[in-house]
Amino acid sequence: VPGRAGRDLCRFLDLRAEFGRDRAQEEYVATFDFHKRASLHLSYFRDGDRRQRGATLLGLKRRYREAGLELQGGELPDYLPAILEFAALAPGEDADAVLSRMRPGIELLRASLHDIDSPYATVLDAVVSTLPALSAEELSEARRIAREGPPDEEVGLEPFAPPEVMPAAVR
Repeated sequence: VPGRAGRDLCRFLDLRAEFGRDRAQEEYVATFDFHKRASLHLSYFRDGDRRQRGATLLGLKRRYREAGLELQGGELPDYLPAILEFAALAPGEDADAVLSRMRPGIELLRASLHDIDSPYATVLDAVVSTLPALSAEELSEARRIAREGPPDEEVGLEPFAPPEVMPAAVR
């Protein structure tokens, strides 16, 4: 990554090396495990925890497999490092399509990292510096998700039994 983004990325990596493993892991956990808006699982931003997210994950796995890449270690295919690795190893239309679909999530994650003043924001800045400019559709989607948040599942949340047989606390 050339220019300022490359220098910032190198500075970030040098500082993490100085931190040592434990401190770097603590910072990572504090950033990505305790901030819902800083999820590295990018389909969450677009799909929330709905069934549609499962379809997105399956589609990503299929694309990876068709490109000859398999996920290791049980990680979900929408995990940002997995998406970036796919884009680096299988460049072309498939990688562009995946990055385009996940771009609103990348931008929302980046904004969230800047909001919490995380040093990881410079990493996302470096990633974005290598991508084409946001399309009008991607920008619109990112703004919608930022305004409304990820969608919620509303189907199947009703009690399974009729109200007259449900305990009073559930009614």
